[in-house]
Amino acid sequence: MTLRAWASGWLVAVGCAVANPAQPATLLMQPGDSLAEVLSQAADGDEILIQAGTYSGQVGVITQKRLTLRGIGGRPVFDAAGRSAEGKAILVVRDGDVRIENIEFRGARVPDLNGAGVRFEKGRLQIVRSAFFDNEKGVLTANFGDAELEIIDSEFGNAPAAARLPHLIYVGRIARFTLTGSRVRAGNSGHLVKSRAYENFIRYNELVDGPGGRAAYELEFPNGGLAVVVGNVIGQTEQTTNPALVSFAAEGADDRPRKHGLYMAHNTLMSAGMRPGLFVHAREPVAGQTMPLLFFNNLFVGLGASNAGWGQVARGNFPIPSAMLRDVDSFDYRLGSSSWLRDRAVDIPEMAQPIGKLLRPTAQFKVPAGTTPLPADVSLSPGALQIE
Repeated sequence: MTLRAWASGWLVAVGCAVANPAQPATLLMQPGDSLAEVLSQAADGDEILIQAGTYSGQVGVITQKRLTLRGIGGRPVFDAAGRSAEGKAILVVRDGDVRIENIEFRGARVPDLNGAGVRFEKGRLQIVRSAFFDNEKGVLTANFGDAELEIIDSEFGNAPAAARLPHLIYVGRIARFTLTGSRVRAGNSGHLVKSRAYENFIRYNELVDGPGGRAAYELEFPNGGLAVVVGNVIGQTEQTTNPALVSFAAEGADDRPRKHGLYMAHNTLMSAGMRPGLFVHAREPVAGQTMPLLFFNNLFVGLGASNAGWGQVARGNFPIPSAMLRDVDSFDYRLGSSSWLRDRAVDIPEMAQPIGKLLRPTAQFKVPAGTTPLPADVSLSPGALQIE
């Protein structure tokens, strides 16, 4: 029984009237309940609390204009178990202002090999402290130009081998995409993160393919746009299917009029093995039209090249061997405590305004997912990780 039904029944039993049945309600879902049934009972503005446990084969479509789904008592797991909503995903978000918090999605499979943990079609979606493993797509969006997607403190991994380009996050032609404090790893031929959004803010994440991973790009913006990439650890394995870690405008601009620019600051980019990587591969989205391509205080670790050539050293960018990091094999990507690069970050000049204010990090990634705020007076070093 949902909390809405329980509360209404209790009020009637004691002779009370429900003052305003349109007020937001809290509904409870427990193992054994039907997700589709619970969603059918929810009204705009309601919150669905999902008790920890495994929900096998429970799929659904969110049609409400405002709704929150929140896991409680641990992290509930929605395992597709061969089922999907509308042949698309475990959960389809149709059009509204929706928040998904503390829920895990696993095993999405559909006939066209494009099954998502969450399929976001329109509106505004916020995903917080959630997890996506073994899905043909972790999160997949449609292409509505006013949609916004924000992913915070979440985990993605274990792309399946049988999927068609199993991107762990694939963002379509939407207005804005924000990724913060999240860990994305263990790709398989597809990309870790791919976005065609107008604006992209990728801050304080760990996009490291990791042991056994064989992703293509770690971060791709195929049609350009505005991309602000700050405070990320980005790394490819020896088994990568494409040497580029970050790719910008490989397909050129699409038909949307918009600004383009790639701004990268305080990232640690790592290429493993003896095959040289291409740390950043950027081209002009529109032939003959120059755009901002600004790099500040980035570390390029291992063998490779990038659009940030030797002339960029004056902006605080440095190529270094992996031995200058604490312990890459143990996933400790900080500079050594006695490194001569400590506290050597350069100030970001006015030429980078108005983006410049966004390029100074105010936090850093925290394992396994999340962020740690940086002290306001911290002395910054090149790279993503600043404090112990």
